[in-house]
Amino acid sequence: MKVESSMTTGLIFAPGLKHTQAGHPEHAGRATAVWDRLVAADVLKQMTVLPPRAATWDELGRVHVRQQIELVTQASLQGGGMIGADTYTTAETYQAAVLAAGSCCAAVDAVLNRQVDDAVAIVRPPGHHAGSQSVEGFCLFNNIAVAARHAQANHAIQRVAIIDFDVHHGNGTQEIFYTDKDVWFASMHIYGRQFYPGSGNIDEVGQRNGNGTTVNIPLPSGVGDDGYDDLMRCVIEPLLTDFRPQLILVSAGFDAHWRDPLANGNLTLNGYTRMINHLHTWAKELCDGRIVFIVEGGYDLDVLSLGVLNLCHTLVGNEASIFDPIGASPYPDTEIDSLLFKVQQTHLLV
Repeated sequence: MKVESSMTTGLIFAPGLKHTQAGHPEHAGRATAVWDRLVAADVLKQMTVLPPRAATWDELGRVHVRQQIELVTQASLQGGGMIGADTYTTAETYQAAVLAAGSCCAAVDAVLNRQVDDAVAIVRPPGHHAGSQSVEGFCLFNNIAVAARHAQANHAIQRVAIIDFDVHHGNGTQEIFYTDKDVWFASMHIYGRQFYPGSGNIDEVGQRNGNGTTVNIPLPSGVGDDGYDDLMRCVIEPLLTDFRPQLILVSAGFDAHWRDPLANGNLTLNGYTRMINHLHTWAKELCDGRIVFIVEGGYDLDVLSLGVLNLCHTLVGNEASIFDPIGASPYPDTEIDSLLFKVQQTHLLV
């Protein structure tokens, strides 16, 4: 049953419809599939739909070097094309990218100004692979990093926690905050030389002032619901509690699902809901519920749209509406007891 509140969950939608390329896995249909699912489920009437806005150059410049911003600008002005091996631009990409980053800042503003309790940002292009001076992995600007710096610069916020459960390592986010003691970054991802981006091993823990504020959980293929739940409870929760965040941001990728075409994780939609429930509960306990979920990957459209729908149902309190029509994985789970112990050892939890 939904608990009545004077506030609601915010939702911001910046789909980047003209930033799309036929045949590319990261295309505009990902965002429209999510929106159509939310409309069909009639959940938007329980949420506060927030207006998107563009990021300023100053906001982008807190994270990215000027040359990177100019690169995306010029690529768009010239009609688009590939930037690197996997990341494309169109004539409208710059506008879509600044709208995605700025909308994440707007979601943070709405939460920290107490306009809403918490928020979901459905934005494209995604961001967690973009570094301070690198464009890669379908990402142009690092939306979650821009939002974190915005919170610190414009609100009475010092300590920001970023949790990334996309199946790919958030290498851009890690690089941006690797020496920063005030941004705690944790990533759960498949790890291996043959799996993009090939970074995020256990021993990557931060440097200098940021030593210990990066937590990498490098997973083998096939980790399922129980494995993720163990990692959340036995690693993420105690370290997050010790950090005492004032704001939690989540890179919410739905590509660790067993049916995603770009990866070989073994999560189900119910497993995602368990993780989201944990994060929602911890935000209430640690930082007055101040949490923003920012959508990243997810390339099976049914999985992605149902995952975001269940996320929204969770935040607004519609527990009875959460469902998993895709069901359990047909593959066995990979055991991770030894990995869990190694991560706990690395971060002095045992």
